[in-house]
Amino acid sequence: MAKIFQVSARAGMTRVVEPIARALLRAGVTPNAVTVAGTVGVLVGALGFGARGHLVAGALIVTLFALTDLLDGTMARMSGGSTKFGAFLDSSMDRVADSAVFGAVAYWLATQDDHSGVAAALVCLAVGGLVSYVKARAEGLGMTCNVGIAERTERLLIVGVGGILTGVGVDPALEIALWLLAAVSIFTVGQRMTHVYRQAQQLQPDGQA
Repeated sequence: MAKIFQVSARAGMTRVVEPIARALLRAGVTPNAVTVAGTVGVLVGALGFGARGHLVAGALIVTLFALTDLLDGTMARMSGGSTKFGAFLDSSMDRVADSAVFGAVAYWLATQDDHSGVAAALVCLAVGGLVSYVKARAEGLGMTCNVGIAERTERLLIVGVGGILTGVGVDPALEIALWLLAAVSIFTVGQRMTHVYRQAQQLQPDGQA
């Protein structure tokens, strides 16, 4: 059910994004330029606002610029498909942006002496990177890994909602969101490793353990 919702939501967003993508391509803007601009926007939202305690503004800015992840992909598809460097750049910029978001959250929580929240943010940072690494490593070995309940978009939405609620006065919301995110991210790593293990078992020659 979660995967059906994800696909439906992404399809709806694509219909909204496509006219913007066409306009940018006509203006000569490249998908790679959008990728970099989106990352810069996330850095501004996370480090310029979130780390200073402006949680609502930070979350809204990060969410807005995180949507460029869908925009640059749509532009690449419309212009004939993503290049190898474009895919590499997109993945690398995603890791930069994610590190900034959770690093900023951890920093702000540390200024509030919320040690439990800091621990949760650091777990999210570490496991979030592992979620992406497991998929990339599997694909590098020729297998697929398109499974998991907490992909990048869902992870950013969870921490964003927690930040907004805390920013409007619901104090424990961010910490609760972080621990929830840590749990679903760990579960996602398990899902992906299990999925890859099953593929590996099917691909190995008979008689090998």
